[in-house]
Amino acid sequence: MKYMLLIYANQETWAQFGPDEVAKAIAEQDAFNKEFFDTGELLAAYGLADAEQATVVRVRDGVPAVTDGPYLEAKEYLASYYVLDVDSEQRAQEIAARMPFASFRGVEVWPILHEAGAEM
Repeated sequence: MKYMLLIYANQETWAQFGPDEVAKAIAEQDAFNKEFFDTGELLAAYGLADAEQATVVRVRDGVPAVTDGPYLEAKEYLASYYVLDVDSEQRAQEIAARMPFASFRGVEVWPILHEAGAEM
């Protein structure tokens, strides 16, 4: 079964780390990624740009409107996501607990219920 791991953060989260700590965190995350890519359980891992670079598209009366977003007033935004293919929810939770960022941020574990194109 496939699961998505979601990590939320904000600018304050990243601002608390100095350059050496950022380099260490990236190295730890790269080692985590390699370990689980090698087992075949990690299918994808993506870190997202800062919220300031994101936009929101809404369609009203058939006309798309693009705005800045997500709204920076929000305390947290989606910072990265991972896709797992594992035997059980317990295994997904075990992998989430091993994620280096889990020591200071929560990691959400979501079952993926539908995969577009999988039935083809």
